[in-house]
Amino acid sequence: MSKKLLDDTSKFLSYVLRHEPQAIGLTLNTQGWASIAELIAGAARDGRSLTHELIGQVVGTNEKKRFALSEDGQRIRAIQGHSNTGVQLQLDEKQPPAILYHGTATRFLESINDKGLIPGSRHHVHLSERVETATEVGQRYGKVVVLKVDTPKMLAEGFKFYQAENGVWLTDQVPAQFLETL
Repeated sequence: MSKKLLDDTSKFLSYVLRHEPQAIGLTLNTQGWASIAELIAGAARDGRSLTHELIGQVVGTNEKKRFALSEDGQRIRAIQGHSNTGVQLQLDEKQPPAILYHGTATRFLESINDKGLIPGSRHHVHLSERVETATEVGQRYGKVVVLKVDTPKMLAEGFKFYQAENGVWLTDQVPAQFLETL
C-alpha cells in the first residue's frame, strides 16, 4: 500500500473517529469505539474504499499511534483528540513527569498568555514529554513556539493529568502561570 493511501486514510479516520462520525452515518459509543463493518459501509456511502486490511495497516503503521483496534479486531477508535461530545473517554489519572511541553504557533501566544492553554473544541489539552514532539506539533500551525509546563505546581493546585495509550499527556487546561516559553 502506498504511503499516500495510508496517510489519506489516516486523515479520514481521524476526522470521522475524532470529530464527525455522523458525516458518514457512523455511531461511536461513549468510549469512542466504532464497528469496523459500519465504518467500511459508511465510507463506501461517502465514496471511499476501505477494507479491514487497509484499516489494520493504518493502525499498525501510524507513527503517532492515533488508533486502537479492539481485541477481537471488529472495532476501532481514536486514542485521543476527540471533539465529539458523545465520546467521554474513561482515563485513569496519572503522575506526569516534572516538565511537559506544548507546541503551538507564535500567533497564538497573546491568547495563551491571557487564557492559558485551553482545549478549544477538543476534550483536553495535549502535552508531550519531548521538546521534539512539541516542535513537530507546533509546526503544523505556523512559526513554532514550544511552551514548558510546570506540572508539580499544577499538581499542587489540584490539576489532574491523564496519559492516552499512545503516550500523549492530557489535562483539562493549563493556566498561563504554569507556562514558560522556551
